[in-house]
Formats: sequence, structure tokens, C-alpha cells
Amino acid sequence: MCAWSEPEPADVAGEAALLRLLQLTSPALPVGAFAYSQGLEWAVEAGWVTDERSAGEWIGGLLEHSLARADVPVFARLHRAWREAAEPEVEYWNAWLGAVRESAELQAEDRHLGAALARLLADLGEERARAWAGRGDAGFATLFALAAVSWGIPVRSGALGLLWAWTENQVAAATKLIPLGQTAAQRLLSALQRRMPAAVERGLELDEAVMGMGAPGLALAGALHETQYTRLFRS
Repeated sequence: MCAWSEPEPADVAGEAALLRLLQLTSPALPVGAFAYSQGLEWAVEAGWVTDERSAGEWIGGLLEHSLARADVPVFARLHRAWREAAEPEVEYWNAWLGAVRESAELQAEDRHLGAALARLLADLGEERARAWAGRGDAGFATLFALAAVSWGIPVRSGALGLLWAWTENQVAAATKLIPLGQTAAQRLLSALQRRMPAAVERGLELDEAVMGMGAPGLALAGALHETQYTRLFRS
């Protein structure tokens, strides 16, 4: 008898949630994330990021000290708020996360991606996203959390997906800007991937009194990119 002739019982709900998470984190998701570098373009222009090692330090530093301390804990609270239909909580944490974006470009990026995801979710049948599609302040994590709740994606898996989508986009930007070879980019992704579970764990455990981010390099890069002479990216 073949080893694969006795299949394990299918976890249909878990498999469906996994496939939805893959859809949500795919580069093919039509929200336009490929157009943004989140200040990385200026960091390369200024000589702060020059190779695979420094790209790993820049992206990994933001992963652990920015996203893990702000985006992940807020995502968890948004996930709970959407699940419990607590609209005031959704509004509060959407505004909180928008307020910590430290430059006009970073704010515009978050709102563009959020509105694009809201329109997509509405087109896919999520009625709660429809009201957010026409707003000017819809954050990406807010709609990402709504998609996770709507599609049965657990909070920890959703947080990992949020970090993965951001990291993959940053590495793609670094590949074009430095530039990096494809193998170097995969090494970088593999190294950053190993840091994500701990970053999510820290973010999910953070008390509200200590949530927040302080990334002066990101703030400077985001602001200075606004007047950069030649640009491939919108942030």
C-alpha cells in the first residue's frame, strides 16, 4: 500500500483560512503596494542602505522596533473589534495607527492601500468594507484585520501575514534599488522570516501603555523622499 493512500482527516476550515491568508498576502493582491518603498528609496540614495547586509539591518530593525510595537498590537485589537462588531474600537485604533505614520508620504501610502483593500473586499462581498472604500482615512491594517475576521484567519496567523506582506514588499524594493540579485533577495527573506514569529509574539503581548514606535531614521527618510529628485517609488 502506498504511503499516501491513507490521507489524514482534512481540516477544511483551517485549509480554507490558509488559502485566504495566502491570497491576502500575495503580491498579486491589487492594492498597489509595489509602488511604495516606505523611505527605503531615500535610505539607498543617502547611502544608509548599500548591500544585502545593510538592507537586512534596515528592514529587520523596522520589523522589530516599528511594526512589532505598533502595527502588530493594533492589528490584534482591530481583529478583536471587527470580530465583536465594536465599531468605536475600530475607529479608535484606525485613527491611532494613522497618527503614528511620521511623514505625509507614509500617511498617504497607508490610506491608499487601505482604501484599495476596502474596495477589493467590498467587491468580494464583504459589506462592512463598503463604507470604508470611500473614506480618506482607511488604514491598511484596519482592512487587513477585517479580511482576516471575515475569512476565518486567526489573529496570530493574520499578524504573521501582515509582517510577511510588508517584508516581501520591502525586499522587492531593495532588489530594485540597491540592486540585489534574486538569490540575495531570497537569502534576505529567509533571514527576516526567522525573526517574524518572535516579533509577532512580542507585539501580541504588548500592553497599551507601552505600544508605539520611535523610528527617527524612517521619519527622516519618509520626509526627505518627498523632495528626492529622481524616484521609482511613491514613498
